[in-house]
Amino acid sequence: MCQHQPSCPTAHSADRESARLMAHHPEQGWSLLCNGVLLFEDTGELLPDGRIIAPHRPLVMTAA
Repeated sequence: MCQHQPSCPTAHSADRESARLMAHHPEQGWSLLCNGVLLFEDTGELLPDGRIIAPHRPLVMTAA
């Protein structure tokens, strides 16, 4: 799918989020990466094979 040189990481790579943007729709809360991954504003992902990656935002630590 990716035509970039060097190639972007595949949808199944651990660094898949570093692939280049192909479409960006912040008003709708999603972006399409060149490896076919739909990346959502809440950090969730939809892989090309239909698998869902749950949101993985860093935990916010508050003072007690």
